[in-house]
This record gives sequence, C-alpha cells and structure tokens, in this order.
Amino acid sequence: MSRSKSTTGLAVLFGVLGSLHFLKPEPFEQIVPHALPRKKELVYASGVAELACAAGLLHPRTRRLAGLMSAGLLVAVFPANVQMAVDLRSKGSRTAQAIAYARLPLQLPLIRWALKAARE
Repeated sequence: MSRSKSTTGLAVLFGVLGSLHFLKPEPFEQIVPHALPRKKELVYASGVAELACAAGLLHPRTRRLAGLMSAGLLVAVFPANVQMAVDLRSKGSRTAQAIAYARLPLQLPLIRWALKAARE
C-alpha cells in the first residue's frame, strides 16, 4: 500500500523534531517536567523514539505499529508541553504564553494524525 502525503508529512515532522533533540537538546531539556531526573537522557531517548516513529511510518510493514507508537509518544510528551506553558506563565512574554497554551489542545489533532497513519 502506498503512503499518503499526510503520513509522509508526519514522518518528516517526527524526523525533524527527533533530529533536533540531538542537534539542539537544551530547549527540550528545559521543558522536561521538573520532577523527572536525567533530563538530557530523556531528551535523547525521546529523540530516538521520534526518529524510530518517523522511519516506521515510511514503510507499509511497520506503519501500523509506528502510527500507534507515534500516538503514544505524543501522549507521553504532553507533560513537557504542560511544563513549558506553566513555566512561561511567570517568565514568558504574553505571546510566548499564548503560543504555549495554544499548543496544548493541538496535541489532539496530532494524535489523530498518527492514528490515521496507523490505519493506512
């Protein structure tokens, strides 16, 4: 079965973001929930997971599992997005705060996108 442009787009998104976890880990480390230890290692682990999801989405034999794993990964990293929004409440500009809070509900369409890819 061929891959849709939508699934290719999701794979590219995960590939770019996964790569950024290694090329510029500091912004990702800052949003790891404060209670979690070993932030750099968590950032690298999530980067590996994103790259694996990206690769899996590209091949028909692994697409279903990769789509499901992508949805799970988006759920797993949601606390980091919440942490970023909370942190920006006290030290971010109004624009940064608005963007951080607007991002939170955007996780739902991303999760639906991943689940759609799993059904291809």
